Amino acid sequence: MPIPLILASKSKPRRDVLYSAGICPTIRVSHVDEPAALEAAAREEGVTVDDLSIKQRVMILAAAKAEAVHRAYRDVADTAAAATGDRVIAYPLKAKEIKDSEREAAVEDLREAAAGKPIDYSKAEIATTRDFSGIDMPTVTEPIATAIAGQPGLTEATVGPLILGCDSMFLLGGECYGKPHSEAVARERLKRMSGATGELWTGHCLIDFATGRTVRGASHAKVHFGEFTDADVERYIATGEPLEVAGSFTLEGFGGAFIDSIEGDPHGIIGLSLPLARHLAGELGITWTDLWNVGRGELEPESKASGNQHAGILPPVENVHQPGDGWVDCACGRKHWGTNGASGILLARRDPVSGKVTHVVMQHRAAWSAEGGTWGIPGGATADGES
Repeated sequence: MPIPLILASKSKPRRDVLYSAGICPTIRVSHVDEPAALEAAAREEGVTVDDLSIKQRVMILAAAKAEAVHRAYRDVADTAAAATGDRVIAYPLKAKEIKDSEREAAVEDLREAAAGKPIDYSKAEIATTRDFSGIDMPTVTEPIATAIAGQPGLTEATVGPLILGCDSMFLLGGECYGKPHSEAVARERLKRMSGATGELWTGHCLIDFATGRTVRGASHAKVHFGEFTDADVERYIATGEPLEVAGSFTLEGFGGAFIDSIEGDPHGIIGLSLPLARHLAGELGITWTDLWNVGRGELEPESKASGNQHAGILPPVENVHQPGDGWVDCACGRKHWGTNGASGILLARRDPVSGKVTHVVMQHRAAWSAEGGTWGIPGGATADGES
């Protein structure tokens, strides 16, 4: 089984670099406060942020992102390991009170959905919200520790998942450029870059979740820009592309035509150096090819990258209830069943004396949503950051 890779970034170019190299990562945004992280690191060194080199800055931020995601998954694993109570699975459609006609209609809908046939979900039996209160439905109960032991995931992994954090900055004329965020800043920078040469630095931090071992490295490449006019700058800014990328340019997008040449790793220019990532994995004793989880020419399964359907497993016919139902391929090591990347979760209160479930948490669906205005079991990620 491939070793999962978690990318601590929402950067589509970084994700695409990995995917083109045979690795479909799980995306988990770190939400790191980058200025605060740099200030804290500078304080520890007894210097100001301006005193930090560009290499130090990208290394600090790459580590901050990877470590933030590592802590979040560590919390999930610790919670799973300490969990107590029971897992109760109910089968309402198997209840005696459910009419055979309803059950047969639902099963027929399931078959059609699994076969990919178009279904009117505003009328389909399987999309109807039922009131199961007062119905004696079959249940299966087992200690939650037993359920977790059957699918240990993060709690028992001996290697992986790997967590990769990256950060990029551009150096031109001794000045560090991050993302401009505004048209005015992008305009000023792009005019300086015309006909100039700069350096793109990308920090990498790779953490093996199972062992906690961490390795770091940085890549850099020289970028030689062609000359471009003020009109070129304005039209490029109008695309929106340079506003949210380090250095205000991209190699793989609209800006690529204005780059005359590159000295160094081109993937590092995009934001993730594949050769460096491979070397870092090797330092952890992991073979790069053990991370490959997609084949050549395979269309990107959005499930792993952004929590959608299709995790490469044929879904059970009886489980298809809505468009997009499928396995959620989670970096925790388990596969959860859910709709569009979110698996349903039931929260209940059990009477400590009788042991019976007395209260069930439900959600009232917003008027604008599917089946708006009705009540249902909450749908959402089974674990923090899963979808």
